[in-house]
Amino acid sequence: MLFRFIFIVILSFLFLSCTSETPKQPNIVFFLVDDMGWKDISCYGSSYYETPNIDHLAADGMKFTQAYAASPVCSPTRASIMSGKSPARLHLTNWIGGAQKGKLLPADYIHHLPLQETTIAEALKEDGYNTGFFGKWHLGDSLYYPEKQGFDINIGGHDKGYPASYFYPYKSKRSPSFDVPGLEGGKDGEYLSDRLTDEALRFIDQQKQTPFFLFLSHYAVHTPIQAKVSDIDYFKERIK
Repeated sequence: MLFRFIFIVILSFLFLSCTSETPKQPNIVFFLVDDMGWKDISCYGSSYYETPNIDHLAADGMKFTQAYAASPVCSPTRASIMSGKSPARLHLTNWIGGAQKGKLLPADYIHHLPLQETTIAEALKEDGYNTGFFGKWHLGDSLYYPEKQGFDINIGGHDKGYPASYFYPYKSKRSPSFDVPGLEGGKDGEYLSDRLTDEALRFIDQQKQTPFFLFLSHYAVHTPIQAKVSDIDYFKERIK
């Protein structure tokens, strides 16, 4: 099955300093949202979905209206962002675990981001950055996890492309291989997007003396389609 993959990337430079001087190395926060359509946010034309925080970032920054993903599916696009190379050069041209069936034979492709590739995290670490990865990885098994690709910490990233559940403990007895790792210590009702955001904010709070690179890669809005009851009720009222 071929998953449609449309993403929005927001690059935000946060200048955090105890003095009035601007640091030479800006802190970098990179947001990646899985399977979000370009018109699924207010500042790009949605009259149904409400995205005030993204709208605020866009108003204070820059919108790219002629940007394109390197691939229509997730893993190749993620590998391209990480390495700066096109999926064809990486020989990673389909979502990892995907197999197209049809009249034409699909191209062979590797199922990981090779360790010999220099990632953006590795490049920034060489320049003195602390690096943190939060959320969906989907670029190979444990031999190729974020902590092997230049990230100091990895919260929630593993080889699968979607979570077993969006609610704590983010596990499923039916498909335990999709259980999201590294998110213990939560509570009933906790939502995955909220937890990943909280973990990312905790990482930012810990960075006082060293510039940081934060890659926040939300699993939402990818399947399984699960939302908080309050959000479901709110948007049901909007369509009445």
